[in-house]
Amino acid sequence: MAIAFALLLAQGISAVLLYRAQADRREAALVHTAALRLFAAGREEGRFGGEIRHGPEFGGRQLKVELLPASPLVAGDDRRSHAEDELREILEDQGAVLGQVVVVQRPTSEDPRLAGKLEHRTRMLGDHAPPPPDHVLLAAVELQPAGGGWLAVRIPVPGGERALLASLLGQTLLLYGLLVGAIALILGRITRPLAALTRRLERFAQTRDIDGQLEPQGPDDIRSLIVAHNAMEGRIAALLDEKDVMLGAIGHDLKTPLAALRVRIECVDDESERAKMAATIEDITRSLDDILSLARVGRPSDPREPTELSALVAHVAEEFEDMGEPVTFAPSERIVLSLRPTWLRRAVRNLVSNALRYAGSARITLERQGDSAVVRVEDDGPGIPDGDIERMLEPFTRGDPSRNSGTGGAGLGLTLARAIAEQHGGKLHLANRRGADGAVAGLTATISLPIT
Repeated sequence: MAIAFALLLAQGISAVLLYRAQADRREAALVHTAALRLFAAGREEGRFGGEIRHGPEFGGRQLKVELLPASPLVAGDDRRSHAEDELREILEDQGAVLGQVVVVQRPTSEDPRLAGKLEHRTRMLGDHAPPPPDHVLLAAVELQPAGGGWLAVRIPVPGGERALLASLLGQTLLLYGLLVGAIALILGRITRPLAALTRRLERFAQTRDIDGQLEPQGPDDIRSLIVAHNAMEGRIAALLDEKDVMLGAIGHDLKTPLAALRVRIECVDDESERAKMAATIEDITRSLDDILSLARVGRPSDPREPTELSALVAHVAEEFEDMGEPVTFAPSERIVLSLRPTWLRRAVRNLVSNALRYAGSARITLERQGDSAVVRVEDDGPGIPDGDIERMLEPFTRGDPSRNSGTGGAGLGLTLARAIAEQHGGKLHLANRRGADGAVAGLTATISLPIT
C-alpha cells in the first residue's frame, strides 16, 4: 500500500506538470498569434494604429485589430504578466516602441465588445448559432508617444481543457495500473511463500508435529529460506522424538525400582517407619509423573475431541467430593469445546489440589466471557506475594514459608497447568483476591480457553 500510494502521488505530480506545460504552450501560441496580428496591423498602416479589415474569424464574423483611445482593461481582469513580458519582447525585437502592454483572459460573455454581438447573433440564429468559445485572450499595446491610443486584438481561446484532463487522467491511471500490477505480482511471488512459511511455523509451534515438508517456492532466497527451515524443523522434531524416547526409558527404569521398593518396605516391622517410606516413594512417583507429563505436554499423542466443559469440571469436583474434600462447583451453562479432556482434567485437578493444600477448600466456577470459556478455582488461603506470582509458574518453584515443603509437591503443578492451558490456545492467570480492608483474602487461579 505504501508503494501504491507513492506511485499514485508521483503520477499525480507528473499529470499536474504535464497539464501546466500544455497550458503554457497553448498560451504561448495565443500570444504569438496576437503579436502577429498587432505587428501586421502596425506594418500595414505604417504605424501601430488604424483598423485592420482582415482578422481571425469568430463565429462567422471578422474580429478586428482596433485602435482604442484608452486601455481596454476592466475591473476583475486576470492579467497574465508572463504573457505580457513575452508579447513585449516579440514586438520590441521587431523594432516597435511600446508603452504599456496588457494581456488578459476573460470569459467571452463578459467582454464588453463581444457580449452584444453574441446576444445579437443568438437572437438572429437561435439554436442554430454555433457555440462561442468560453474565453477570449485580449492583447493590447500602448502606442508611443503617450496619448497615441492603444492597439487591441482578441484571440478566441480554444477549448480542450476537458479533453486534455481526460487524456492525462487516462494516461495516469494506465501507468498507475501497470506499475501497481507489476509490483503486486512481484510482491505476491515473495509474500505467498512467506505466508505459507509463517503458517507452518505457527502450526509447528502449537503442535510440534511435522506433516510432510513445505514445498520450496518463490524467488531463490525465499526457496533457500524454506529449505533451511525444513532442515531445522526436521532436526527439532528428531530431538523431540529422542527426548520422548529418553524420558520414556527414564520413567520405566525409575518406576520399576520404585515399585520394588514399595514391595520391600512391607517387610519393615516398624509401622511408622514403613508409612514414612511409603509416603516418600509416593512423593517420588508423583514428582516423576509430573516431570514426564510436563515434558510431553507439548507433543500430546491423543487427538482433540468435542467435550462438554461443564461436565468435565463437574466430574473433577465430584472426584474430590468423593474423597471427602471440601470442593464445590456451581452449575453453569453448557459449553462445548474441542479439547484433550485428559490433559485439561489434569490441569483443573492441579489447581484444586493446590487450593486444598494451602487453604483447605476450593470453589470452582465456569462461565462464558465473550469468546472465551473461563474456569476459576478460588481458595481462602494466604495467597502469593504479588512480586512472586509470575515466578510461581516456573518449574520447581516453591512459594514463601506459608507454602513450605512440608505441604508436599515438587513445584510443578502450576507449571503443568499453565502448559496445558497454552496447549489449548488459552492461558493461566493467578491473582490475589482482596477483601474490603485491602488484605489478601485468597487466591484465584483462572484458565481461559478460546471458544472456536
